[in-house]
Amino acid sequence: MDVILLERVAKLGQMGEVVSVKEGYARNYLLPQKKALRANASNLKAFENVKAQLEVQNLETKSEADAMAVKLGGQQFIVIRSASDAGALYGSVTTRDAADAAKADGFTIDRKQVALSRPIKELGLHTVHVNLHPEVTVDITINVARSAEEAQLQAAGKSIQELAAEEEAAAEFEIAELFDDLGAAGMDDDEGRPDRASDDTPRSDDD
Repeated sequence: MDVILLERVAKLGQMGEVVSVKEGYARNYLLPQKKALRANASNLKAFENVKAQLEVQNLETKSEADAMAVKLGGQQFIVIRSASDAGALYGSVTTRDAADAAKADGFTIDRKQVALSRPIKELGLHTVHVNLHPEVTVDITINVARSAEEAQLQAAGKSIQELAAEEEAAAEFEIAELFDDLGAAGMDDDEGRPDRASDDTPRSDDD
């Protein structure tokens, strides 16, 4: 199917271009999202009549997106989830979760603007693309952790494997200290007991 693009569409073309696409793609995405019109004589004429207006609108929305990109780009947002010791999530983090995390920090973005190649299913820092405009895309980081404290450590550059190793080392240290304390207590008990060897002095028959 041939369509007229009403805005720039990645990997497809610029505003005003007539391109050929699969009919399903046009029917299910381009046409209902008002990103394109069917390429026929009447639509071509209608587009020429509104082309200048669309270009002005595009510049305005792009300018707004550029301003938003300066503030949003590089931001990191925390999403708290339950996960196994190995870091696998009990569930997944979706585009809606990413958008909600950004909104919680005062950024208004729609989940449809968030681009995930696949749902996030493990703890850690994940780079996510946000399409603010057909010509403006920024990257944000989703920090998926089991707690706010863990998120802070991950933000400082520690992986879930490093955190697990540190927790294991701390647990082993506590166990070692416990055994040291028990050993010291045993020695103290031995020092407090009377020396039986002093009572084993030979006695004469007259005693």
